[in-house]
Amino acid sequence: MGTDYSITEKFGANLAQLLAEKIGKAYPEFNADRFIQDTDKRTVGQTYTQRVATLAELLKNYLPADYKKALPLLMAVLGKENPNETGMFTHYYWILPIGKFVQEYGIEHFELSMKAIEEITKRNTGEYAVRPYIRKYPEASLKIIEKWAKSPNFHLRRLASEGLRPKLPWATKLDTFIENPAPVFRILEWLKEDEILFVKKSVANHLTDWLKVNREAVLPLIERWKTSANPHTQWIIKRATRKIQ
Repeated sequence: MGTDYSITEKFGANLAQLLAEKIGKAYPEFNADRFIQDTDKRTVGQTYTQRVATLAELLKNYLPADYKKALPLLMAVLGKENPNETGMFTHYYWILPIGKFVQEYGIEHFELSMKAIEEITKRNTGEYAVRPYIRKYPEASLKIIEKWAKSPNFHLRRLASEGLRPKLPWATKLDTFIENPAPVFRILEWLKEDEILFVKKSVANHLTDWLKVNREAVLPLIERWKTSANPHTQWIIKRATRKIQ
């Protein structure tokens, strides 16, 4: 049966109102009416991704100009962590503009922004927000991402894989490590036996990306993983190579 539902429709004045209500509790000076009105006007005819970007830009306009003062106000509205592998784009969809805010406006504040991305991904996802930071600060980012890969929090473990994917859907290509993927492969080694399906899918899709962008580099890793007796590693390999002829 067909449906008139569109995710795009969720990112307009209705979402602006929801965000305004949440932000107003932490920041009473927030001009909710103007924020909602501007969102309503500017999102007309925009795509889903354009609307997310517009909401992030308007958050910047209506929050304190100092990023170090604005970001804590947004972190204060995130609420409890998502205990499930699912729900990031249903129950926590409203956090997407906050992730976009960090992605677009926090690049000069590496440590502050990476901590924010950690919190965002525990509810929604930081896979898009983290990519500009990986490009600008590759070595520092890898040190943090390695900690995520070893974290007891499965959302962070997934982000360790998903954020480094060279061909992440809906994102620009991450070519930072394409010629030398060894640092990324070291991260994936920590995740190859993960028991969480959410993480395993990401690692499998990540390997599939490498088969497209640097097949010669990833094939030895795949062949080595094939010799593992671990069922989770075998699941990852089977999924990653399912389209190989």
